Amino acid sequence: MPDYKKEQMYSYLIVLTICSTAGLQCWLTLFDNFSVNIVGLDGHHIGALQSVREIPGFLALLVTYVILIIKEHKLSALSIIILGAGLFATGFLPSFSGLIFTTLIMSFGFHYYETTNKSLTLQYFDKLTSPLVLSAQRSYAAAASIVVGIIIFFIAPIFSYKTMYIIFGGMIGVCGVWAFTKNPANKDIIPQKKQLVLKKEYWLFYFLTFMAGARRQIFMAFAVFLLVKKFGFSVQNIALLFLLNNGINFFINPLIGKFIVKYGERKLLSIEYFFLILVFIAYAFVDSKLMVGILYILDHIFFNFSTGISTYFQKIADPRDIAASAAVGFTINHIAAVVLPVIGGLLWMVDYKIPFLAGAFFSFISLCLVQFIRTEKIPS
Repeated sequence: MPDYKKEQMYSYLIVLTICSTAGLQCWLTLFDNFSVNIVGLDGHHIGALQSVREIPGFLALLVTYVILIIKEHKLSALSIIILGAGLFATGFLPSFSGLIFTTLIMSFGFHYYETTNKSLTLQYFDKLTSPLVLSAQRSYAAAASIVVGIIIFFIAPIFSYKTMYIIFGGMIGVCGVWAFTKNPANKDIIPQKKQLVLKKEYWLFYFLTFMAGARRQIFMAFAVFLLVKKFGFSVQNIALLFLLNNGINFFINPLIGKFIVKYGERKLLSIEYFFLILVFIAYAFVDSKLMVGILYILDHIFFNFSTGISTYFQKIADPRDIAASAAVGFTINHIAAVVLPVIGGLLWMVDYKIPFLAGAFFSFISLCLVQFIRTEKIPS
């Protein structure tokens, strides 16, 4: 593949990744206050909306059929346009039903971009380069999150929610339209299968993908809740943690990519799961506000190690299976999003420690099975 085509695809995906992350960060930052202060929703509405937000991720396998009628890089751009449209419309529909509609639109855009982004990265970049590209995308995503948070901090006292949704949604939509007019694709790329792919030889990839989704849901559903409920973290405390997390992630992600290239996925994922066992156990038993804040930051850092699951799959997969398997993998990852928050919430009512100890157990199982990873180290 010509180097200039790789460079075009790299720039294309970096721009769209920044847009995707900025859109999600805007939605997350404004969502709770907009829902409560403008729409007047309460707890059960918020829970329902969070479940709605995960539906498109669960339906990511449909990407396999969408790319029958539209090229994959065009679908990436279209997804960003859809994400921007969902944000743009949010301020115009300040009701529960309106939020369900705009959340679905935004989420379809975000999740379908994430699916096609991972697929295109693994198709266009070789096994030596893809870890670095995936890590660079995460670094840019962290930087985008910081910038969006700072912008909202300064403009929130000046503009209405509706205006902020229009500004961010409009800018993201325009970038998506720009990308839709570009053609970074290489016609000589290996053709992708246009049907669902489920193979027994990919079982470890499927398992690790599911467990990554389960661990993500325990973190998203219960870690922040623990910080607020038990330790009394304020909005300012959470915001500070968010800035620290993204600042650290900006610098650490390139190192993760280099680690994969030098030492391989088994070592990286073994480190992740070993320390996650300790982190989840500590969540259950620590009584220090400072320590639980440190655990939250460590949790965020280890989340980035999941890049190793994607690069491991690239090494074992038939190159023609990448697009379909990325879609199936995204759906498997989101199965946990449908089930775990409800079950974990019930277990929390019995004892808040149980969801975190379950996370430690999941991490232990993952640590054991990740030892089955067998890939040749790519020579540098």
